[in-house]
Amino acid sequence: MAIAEAQLMQSVGLIEKDANGDVLWVWCYPSVTAELRELLLRKCFLTDDNEVLHTFVFGQHRRIWFYITTMQVQEPSVLTKVTHFSIVLTAKDFNPEKYAAFSRMLCRMYIKHGSPVRIMEGYIAVLTKGICQSEDNGAFLIRDYDAKKAFLIGSIRDVVSLFGMETVILYTALMLKKKIALYHPRIESLLEFTRTLPSFVWHRQDWSILHPFVHLSDYELEALKACTGYVAGFTDSKVSNRTDLYDVYVNLVDSEITIAQHAKEALTMGKLHKEIGHLIIQSAEDPEKSNSQVIKDITVKTKEILANLASLAEDSGNSRQSKITLEVLKQHRFPPATENFLYHLAAAEQMLQI
Repeated sequence: MAIAEAQLMQSVGLIEKDANGDVLWVWCYPSVTAELRELLLRKCFLTDDNEVLHTFVFGQHRRIWFYITTMQVQEPSVLTKVTHFSIVLTAKDFNPEKYAAFSRMLCRMYIKHGSPVRIMEGYIAVLTKGICQSEDNGAFLIRDYDAKKAFLIGSIRDVVSLFGMETVILYTALMLKKKIALYHPRIESLLEFTRTLPSFVWHRQDWSILHPFVHLSDYELEALKACTGYVAGFTDSKVSNRTDLYDVYVNLVDSEITIAQHAKEALTMGKLHKEIGHLIIQSAEDPEKSNSQVIKDITVKTKEILANLASLAEDSGNSRQSKITLEVLKQHRFPPATENFLYHLAAAEQMLQI
């Protein structure tokens, strides 16, 4: 099992900033494409002039997750010409805590020996045995990091305390697989907040919709636009003007949610949304409930909505899966906003017959 998990890793790389301020991609095993290398150099923050050290960041690009741990070299050190370095891991899975722990261990090895050979040995040990012993008697065990645990980190309570009743807009956008763009100038705040959102649609357990750290570069935006729905995080406030990138825009600094003009019809709120909103708030504000219990409450409601939707579906005859038509929805005389939501939800769940 541990070996299968280790096979999700794709590469390890090393970026250095030297005493002259030059930032170079110095080593990689086995390899990454030139485009991805350029993207990772941009993500490590070493090319920025600001003095803020971002010790750990993560993100996703075209289904490849990247995890970057950056350290400052303290004197005395074998790395005499290096002031900072970043270790970059790429993988197929979302698990920030796992890769943060592993890359920190690789960083310590590099600081001590100053040789990428030690990094490669550690990487291969995890790849083949699922374990890497550290020289200070610790060990990194891949089996200690469960994927589901990574999904549960992040707090729905924090989302509700920021947005209150408006949280239901985020829930609806996620259910309908809409494009959500979030802005915060601090990358750490952005990563913490964005990773929570896919848990609102826990029944899908799909963190591939998460793109927590995106630059407004053509190369990255082209990949993002190819996705049907997503949660994308930006540290550049200019994203607010890019309505081609979102249906819902979230300004985390001002706690404001804006629905783009083109998405207003699909995201019209009604009685059902109010009901869901109250349920989310009530659950999140209950001090007795853990984050996973809040997720469970929301999931129970979601499954109830999906079960109702499935019961409306009529067998379309030629396909095994029953489908819903607009006519069927109209026959039930739902309030307009509910009918609208169910119609778009059926489309998102691929249950709509047009």
